[in-house]
Amino acid sequence: MTRRDVVIVGGGVVGSATAWRLARRGVDVVLLERFEAEHVRGSSHGASRGFRLAHPRAGYVRLAQHAFALWRQLEGECGQELLTTTGGVDHGDAAALRAVASALSSRRVPYAVLPAAQARYRWPGLRFESPVLYQPDAGRLHADRCVAALRRLAVERGAEVRYRTPVRHVGVDGDDRAVVRTDAEVIRARRVVVTAGPWVPDLIGGVVRLPDLVVTQDQPAHFAPADDSAAWPSFLHHVGTGEPSGGARAAYGLLTPGEGLKVGLARGGVRADPDLRTFLPDARLATELRDYVRGWVPGVEATSGRHLSCVSTSTPANDFVLDRAGPIVVGSACSGRGFTFAPAAAEVLADLATGSARTPPRFRLPYARSPLASHIADEAFKTY
Repeated sequence: MTRRDVVIVGGGVVGSATAWRLARRGVDVVLLERFEAEHVRGSSHGASRGFRLAHPRAGYVRLAQHAFALWRQLEGECGQELLTTTGGVDHGDAAALRAVASALSSRRVPYAVLPAAQARYRWPGLRFESPVLYQPDAGRLHADRCVAALRRLAVERGAEVRYRTPVRHVGVDGDDRAVVRTDAEVIRARRVVVTAGPWVPDLIGGVVRLPDLVVTQDQPAHFAPADDSAAWPSFLHHVGTGEPSGGARAAYGLLTPGEGLKVGLARGGVRADPDLRTFLPDARLATELRDYVRGWVPGVEATSGRHLSCVSTSTPANDFVLDRAGPIVVGSACSGRGFTFAPAAAEVLADLATGSARTPPRFRLPYARSPLASHIADEAFKTY
C-alpha cells in the first residue's frame, strides 16, 4: 500500500484542471487516467468547445467569469492561445433570452440586443427571426490543446499523471481517509477526487449518494461553410414552441478552423453505456440535425455533416455535481457545459479536497432534492 495526499480518478478536462490547481498549491497529487493520453472515449477530446458567459442563472455567470480569468491565467503559464474570442449570440425563445439578459446584467457583463435584420446582415450564415443577444467575450476553446496544457503544467508543478491505469475500487477508510485500488497497487489517500464522467456511478455509486445521472452519446457534426471567409459567432438557439427545429429544444454551434462549422442539438443524445458504445451516429438524430441546419444555418451545406461522438453525463436539473462526502470529492455531471467552467470547477474541487480557509461552494441541491433545486443560489458562488 502506498500513501498519497490526493488521488484524482479521471483525467478529462475537469480532472486535469483539478490536478493543475492542486499542484499549484503544493499538494501531493496523482492523477489516474483509465485510457491513453489522447483517447476519444470520454467528453473532453476534440478540436473545439464553446466558451460563453451567457447563462440564464447569475451563479453560473459568476462561475463562468472566474473560469474566463483562469483560462487566461493558463494561457500565460503555458504560452499558448487556448481561448479564441469570437463573440457569441443567443436567439430564439424570448423568455430564455430575458433570463440570460437578467443574469448578465446582475453580474455587469456587457451585452447588446440586436434586431434580427441587423444580426442577419452581420452574420449571414445564420438565420434569425427575432431579436438577438450578443455577448462579445464568447468564443472557442481549443479542447485537446487545453487538456494537454493542463496536464503538462500540473506535472511541472509536481503532480504525477498515470495513463492506462484503470481504478477498480474506491472505498472509505475511516472518517478522513480513502482507499483506491488499481491493478498494480492500493493507494491510501486523505482525499480522492472522482472526475470520471460517465464512469462515476460504477466507481462510487455504492459509496456516495449520487443524484440521478443520465449518460448519453451525443453527435454534433462539422458542416462545410459555403464561404470560407465568412465571420461566425458561437451561437445558442433557444428553440421556441412551434419553431421548425428538427426536434431539438436548443441548438448550438461554433466554427472549428480547418474542420467546418460545428453544430449540435443540446440534450440531443441517446442513452449509452460508456463501455459499450459503437461510436456510430444514430440515424434519427442525424436526420434531426440535418433538418435543423437546413432550416437555420443557410451558410453551410446541410448534407455535408461529418458526425462526431462523445459522451455527456447530466442531472435532471442540468446542474453540476461538485461536492464532498467524507474523504471523497465528486466532480461530475457537467451536463454538456463542462469545458467552459472546467478551471473554475477545478478550483471548487481543490478547495473541497484541501479544506482551505475559504468557505467552499457546495453543490448539495441535487443530493437533498431541495425545493431550491430548480436554481443555483447565487450564494453558492460568493467566494468566486
